[in-house]
Amino acid sequence: MKSYILFVAVMLLSCIASAQEKSWKEMHDFHSVMSATFHPAEENDFKPLKENAASLVAKAKVWAGSTVPQGYNATTAKPILKKLVAKCEELESAVKSGKADADLKKLITEAHDFFHEIMEKCRDKK
Repeated sequence: MKSYILFVAVMLLSCIASAQEKSWKEMHDFHSVMSATFHPAEENDFKPLKENAASLVAKAKVWAGSTVPQGYNATTAKPILKKLVAKCEELESAVKSGKADADLKKLITEAHDFFHEIMEKCRDKK
């Protein structure tokens, strides 16, 4: 019975460790702002985008400067993160200069595409 309990405990700890290695706090922090910004813009509601543009830049920069955790490929992720930061900065500049909503929608869509590129291409396949 003790060996069974030990086996279950080891399996549980293994699952927890595996879940933790794939967690990337800065990515999740960015995603929370991106989601609240992008999805309304898809429906032509640009108020959240205009309010969150600076926050997107800040979160993207923190994410780009973070350590890539186990479970992700840093060699692939870092250049895409650099593009994401640049696109978010371009978006913030467009908001500040009063660009048309169509331009803002194009830019937030491009930033969103970079986010998904990181999600799809940067996970280590095991």
